[in-house]
Amino acid sequence: MATLRLEIVTPEQTAYSEDVDMVTLPGTEGEFGVYPNHVPLLTTLRPGELRVMKNGRSEYLAVGEGFVEVRGGAVSVLTDMAIHPEKIDESAAEAAVERARAAMKQDLGSEEVATIQATMQKALAQLHVKRRRHHT
Repeated sequence: MATLRLEIVTPEQTAYSEDVDMVTLPGTEGEFGVYPNHVPLLTTLRPGELRVMKNGRSEYLAVGEGFVEVRGGAVSVLTDMAIHPEKIDESAAEAAVERARAAMKQDLGSEEVATIQATMQKALAQLHVKRRRHHT
């Protein structure tokens, strides 16, 4: 079976670099899947859950905002966050959500609101991925 080369890069590191069967990504226009021989594509990524299918098994990562490029047999993800479930600190993510909710109750400018919302979305993505792991 044909595979894709999936590369996930953050400013700090290469978070993932393997051949996979398919990947499902949280795009800004909705979730989308990429299989081998997908048409070339350049799109944006929103914070959420990235799912990798490899050898009949699913792996999950929490990802932040970024870009996705699909070309040939490769998918490149450039993002500000990519965390494997075992590295997610659930209590820290819960605390970040609570801080963001409290901050949203204040009178803020549009830039501050956008920053807080982005922080909350990343924390919620981490919680979703971490809690999924406990239930599967």
